[in-house]
Amino acid sequence: MSKIKNKIDYLFLFAVLSLLAIGGLMIFSASPVMGMKYGDSFYFIKRHLFYLLLGLAAFYYGFKIDLETVKRHAQTIFIIAVGSLALVFIPGVGRSVLGASRWIELGFISFQPSEFIKLATVIFLAKWLTDKQIVIRDFFRGLLPPLMFFGVIGLLIIKQPDLGTALTIGATVFLMLFVAGAQIKQLAGLCLAGIIGVLGLSVTSPYRLRRLVAYLDPWKDPQGAGFQIIQSLLAVGSGGVFGLGLGASKQKFYYLPQQFTDFIFAILCEELGLIGGAAVVVLFITFAGRGFKIALSSNDQFKVLLASGIVAWITIQAMINIMVVVGIVPTTGIPLPFISYGGTATIINLFAVGMVLNVSRKP
Repeated sequence: MSKIKNKIDYLFLFAVLSLLAIGGLMIFSASPVMGMKYGDSFYFIKRHLFYLLLGLAAFYYGFKIDLETVKRHAQTIFIIAVGSLALVFIPGVGRSVLGASRWIELGFISFQPSEFIKLATVIFLAKWLTDKQIVIRDFFRGLLPPLMFFGVIGLLIIKQPDLGTALTIGATVFLMLFVAGAQIKQLAGLCLAGIIGVLGLSVTSPYRLRRLVAYLDPWKDPQGAGFQIIQSLLAVGSGGVFGLGLGASKQKFYYLPQQFTDFIFAILCEELGLIGGAAVVVLFITFAGRGFKIALSSNDQFKVLLASGIVAWITIQAMINIMVVVGIVPTTGIPLPFISYGGTATIINLFAVGMVLNVSRKP
């Protein structure tokens, strides 16, 4: 009789905790300037530590939760998440910031449904693909339904507007379909259709078109559409190999917008240099490698797909964020997992990786 594995993947856990530590350090360094607007230079780091405590509690809950219970309630979780996405458009409930409707007001706190929908989609799709494993290679019965689910989510997210999150979820769905055994030729067709769709959305939306033009030539409008990416590249480039030193960033003084949220990696590179930036990339590679190993070592199809989806979503989001910061892809407004400031993202991400470690405990 084989012995049941009951050990967690400590290298995976090390990568997550290291990224959290770096994130806390960088928020402490990058946020005081903006905190002074609230009369307290430590305003954001205090809130971050509070969110981190809630996130660690969520992590423990995800680690201990019965994944069969999660599987049974997958449809309910998904319906609630989709409903919360729709609530952001209701006056008095949803809150708009800088033209984006992405938050729900809950008294003294706000909640970002787009973070919840990432996890809900992974859970629901993991169950659906497990139940439909026999027909996964059939386009109409195996592939079309999850694409329709994503279509509903994608429309709600793009309307916010939040193309970066839509891309993250779309790529995650694609990878989960691959792991589930979908035909390569069908996935290739989906990939081509996705590229055409993203290009179409980019050229038909004025603000996305401005971002695309700014990506191609940011110096054409250095004080407008190109300002953010120029300031980001200045931050990354001025750090050199070893960085200016922790706390020594110049770009955080109102030059680089969103310096402790979406563009925190630029401040990290400015202060900690190429070495610091490379260390973060290596930690995310470790996270992805060990995470997929955890997923593929399970004997339970639902757990394989659940862990694969979570690791894919977080890794893809990190890749997009870093590529935006260094100017490889056009600007999209998504945070860097575990490092950027953000309450909903911190709590949801930690609950999700808790479930991945839950999978690593047993085959």
